[in-house]
Amino acid sequence: MQAAAPRDQTAPITSGDPVVISQRQDHEYAGRMRRTLVVVPAFNEEAAIGGVLQEIRSALPHCDVVVVDDGSTDTTSQVAAEHATVARLPFNLGVGGAMRTGFKYAALHGYDAVVQIDADGQHDPRQAAALLAQLDVTDVVIGSRFGPDSDYLVPRHRKAAMRLLATVVSRVAMTPLTDATSGFRAHSRRAIHVFAQHYPCEYLGDTVESLAIARKSGLSVSEVSVTMRARVTGRASQGSVSSTRYVARVLLTTALGVVRRWPVTGQLPS
Repeated sequence: MQAAAPRDQTAPITSGDPVVISQRQDHEYAGRMRRTLVVVPAFNEEAAIGGVLQEIRSALPHCDVVVVDDGSTDTTSQVAAEHATVARLPFNLGVGGAMRTGFKYAALHGYDAVVQIDADGQHDPRQAAALLAQLDVTDVVIGSRFGPDSDYLVPRHRKAAMRLLATVVSRVAMTPLTDATSGFRAHSRRAIHVFAQHYPCEYLGDTVESLAIARKSGLSVSEVSVTMRARVTGRASQGSVSSTRYVARVLLTTALGVVRRWPVTGQLPS
């Protein structure tokens, strides 16, 4: 892996491994021995990414941050490079492809934990500490939008779809879950090892299928309650018809994920 030239901080990735575009000094997570990487997948988020990264730096000053620019056609990379390490994909792969790149980067650099925070401003970085604390007992921690004190509002058709997926995935993961599609998550070193090799990137159901892969690979899953904010830019893409199609596709892929083998190269870290 080679560092990019100082004046070119947005060069595309041209190999299977993530490429460091702008690099900052590693820090230890405050008061712990766990080195933590925040991975921010981003696609055309020039309006929001700067503020999101400033929040992350303020809330998690001892964590490293890498933005995976998922083939953006705007200035997302340039804005992000002012605040964090940036890895740029040559074309859009979707959130799953961006996250696999982030996991590969984390595995390559020996991180102990990965926190996923979206680039649209919905996730509050101040709540990441609760997710990281839960890694003491489980490998994948989901920030649930539907906890007991939640006031998260979604259209009726989307909420029904989310509940159905949560019910199915709870059985797959063998633990009660309320929000299988949340992208606000923390991952242990064991999860990094698995997801660097197998994080699903073929379609938009990565959040759900990854939990099936986790279970098949011997990883434990839990969730903690978080609050979700309105996104800074953009809007949800799932209407009632698309939500139905999405659920059907995710359920089919999850079923295949349960019966499929996921061989992991190397021994899982302790």
